[in-house]
Formats: sequence, C-alpha cells, structure tokens
Amino acid sequence: MQIVIIGSGNVAFHLAKAFVLNNIPLAQIFGRNEKDLEKIALELQIPYSTEKLEDADLYIICVSDNSVESVSTIITKKDCLVAHTSGSLPKEILVGEYRKASFYPLQTFSKSKALDYKKIPFFIETDDEKDKQVLFELAGKVSENVMESSHEKRKYIHLTAIFACNFVNHLFSRAKEISDSQEIPFDYFLPIIDETVQKIHEIDPKLAQTGPAVRNDIRVLELHEKLLKDESLEIYKTMNHSIKEMYGL
Repeated sequence: MQIVIIGSGNVAFHLAKAFVLNNIPLAQIFGRNEKDLEKIALELQIPYSTEKLEDADLYIICVSDNSVESVSTIITKKDCLVAHTSGSLPKEILVGEYRKASFYPLQTFSKSKALDYKKIPFFIETDDEKDKQVLFELAGKVSENVMESSHEKRKYIHLTAIFACNFVNHLFSRAKEISDSQEIPFDYFLPIIDETVQKIHEIDPKLAQTGPAVRNDIRVLELHEKLLKDESLEIYKTMNHSIKEMYGL
C-alpha cells in the first residue's frame, strides 16, 4: 500500500517517524514548508516534495484544523482513502470524491521530545468496514491501543485532552511565572508534578485531590489571593471554586 503523509509539523513528523520505526514504507511526505520537510526527510530517509503529490492508496493529512479542508482539495485521485488526524473535525470536512476517514492519535506532540508510540491511542472512523480494517491494521503496527470512534465521541475525547493536557500545561507555565518571580528554581517543583501525575495511574483523580480548597482552608486561600494579581488571581479563584463545587464545600 502506497502511503503519503501531508504536513511538516509536529504530528506529521511523529507519525512519519512511527511508521518508519515500524517498517511501514512511506511513498512521500508532502507539504509547503521545504525547510521542515527536508529536515524530516533527511532524518527519516523518506522522499519529500513541495510541488508534486505522489500517487497513493492512502493520504494522511497532518495539518492544523484551519487548513484541513483547503489542503484536502489538492488530492484529486478518486480511488483512494484520505484521513485527517484532527480530534475535533468530522471526516466530512475533507473535500473530494475519494473515501474519507479520521485517524486521530491522542497525544501531545513536539518534534524535540521522543515518544513511546506503542502507548499512543489511535481513534479510527471510516465509512465502510474495509477501510476500517486497513486503518486498524496500520495503527496496530504502531500502537497497542486502537479503537473505533464516531465524530461525536471524538469531540469529547479531544475536549477531555484539552483539560488533561493543554490546561494543565498552562498551569505549569503560570506556576513557573510565580517561581521565577521569587527566584525559586522551577526544577524544585518537578518531583511534586511527577508525583501528581503518577498518582492518577493508581488513584481516581477525584480521590487524589489535596490542597487548601478541598480542605476548605479559608485562611490559606485568602493569604494566597493577596499574593496574586491579574490573570493568575482569576485562575486561582476559578480553580478553587471548581474544587469546592466538586466536593460540595
């Protein structure tokens, strides 16, 4: 089966790398950023182009959500399968007479960070059983966790990931601002961050909650509010209100 990956960003790089490491041949990686494409192609030893899209049985579009629809129009072949990797878009966003699918890897991707691809869940959506089997077999060569998911369910998967990953990372950034302001090395907070994340591998997050809000420690909450200002103060109040609401305080 001829496979082409379209895109040159984080998802495209890691998906291409996962395929190469699992001996899944790629006919091409295609995109508009020649500098990034050349770097990926050299590292993974795969062909690339910014001009001519190779003929393929499967095209996997790994671009931003805003670009998926327009990028999908460059595929003019009818007898092929085209899948995007978006967590929020329906497969029907793809524009063409080809067969449409979703091939969503649930992970946060950065080119500089190595990943264990076997642990990344893949969520598959297709129109027919044959295409589903093709994508399940493909994802199964990369990951130990592959399941079917409708667009409706995938929207909630993506939303959950935003809370569990993007929002949490933003809180890390805000925490670092506070530690930096007091010249406290942020590395000192890594053990408590690691323990917090590790804990929810064994304990339900709701049962693992600690801190002044769940204890309803008004004195500490008021003290902290006096130390904060602007956005960080609003985040602190909002988070503590949410914790109190969850625990009926």
